[in-house]
Amino acid sequence: MEAQITADTRPQIGEALVRRLVDSQFSQWAGLDLKLLDPAGSDHVIYRLGEELSVRLPRHSGAIGQARKELQWLPQLAPHLPLAIPVPVGVGEPDFGYPWPWAVSRWLDGEVATVDALGDSPGAAVELARFLVALQGFAPEDAPVGGARECLAGRPLSDRDRATRVAIAEAGGVFDATAMTELWDAALSAPGWDRSPVWFHGDFHTGNLLARDGRLSAVIDFGGLGIGDPACDLMIAFTLMSANSRAAFRDALGVDDATWMRGRGWALATGLNAYTHYAAVNPRVAAQTTRQITQVLIG
Repeated sequence: MEAQITADTRPQIGEALVRRLVDSQFSQWAGLDLKLLDPAGSDHVIYRLGEELSVRLPRHSGAIGQARKELQWLPQLAPHLPLAIPVPVGVGEPDFGYPWPWAVSRWLDGEVATVDALGDSPGAAVELARFLVALQGFAPEDAPVGGARECLAGRPLSDRDRATRVAIAEAGGVFDATAMTELWDAALSAPGWDRSPVWFHGDFHTGNLLARDGRLSAVIDFGGLGIGDPACDLMIAFTLMSANSRAAFRDALGVDDATWMRGRGWALATGLNAYTHYAAVNPRVAAQTTRQITQVLIG
């Protein structure tokens, strides 16, 4: 099926379209097998291309800057990081009715990390802390300030105040509305980041981690990459970790109380946003966000 721009600017993307885009713009890979990766997340349609490549096409306008951003920055970041990250090899151009840049990257082997496999592992928690320490230690002067996605990383928590309070009211029958409000108020009142801006991943949750043979192997999806307050990346402590591994993570990362509180605020806000928008129609999201909100209330 070829792409068609709909009222909500979401093109329809099928194998025939991807085949034409690849074959016309990257002739060296023409004819390689295409296999749809499903589920692939809310931002991109992803096809495996042959054995060694993947093709990622944005589903919506909020993700259209990712291909060029990753091509520019990930090769510079990769040598400094202790886990593998995507290796971009090309950016495709709009064509055949598809409206946005799209990416070809090296295929990363692994399965999406799960709470069952890694949630109680202090070792995995320390690995993730070391990854963030390394990421935050490399911030060139011309790095992009803030994240790419609207209303995600790089913006003050206060920008999410109204939406989060509405979500607290909507979810109050499922979770403790009083506890959520108290946590949100505390996060908004916490002192802000007063040091030099550092890199953040911007969407650092379980779905963007890969594991092989029971160990973390890669971090993916850098669409929210930017520099600023790294508190947003503490989301991983509540999407993946148990209380025990979370303590190991915090200790290895050396997080101060104010940053930790802002991180809990980010995790609450993003968890509620996903819960109120998707839980009723997506059982997987319902389970993930229920855990996220429950863990962030534990602290």
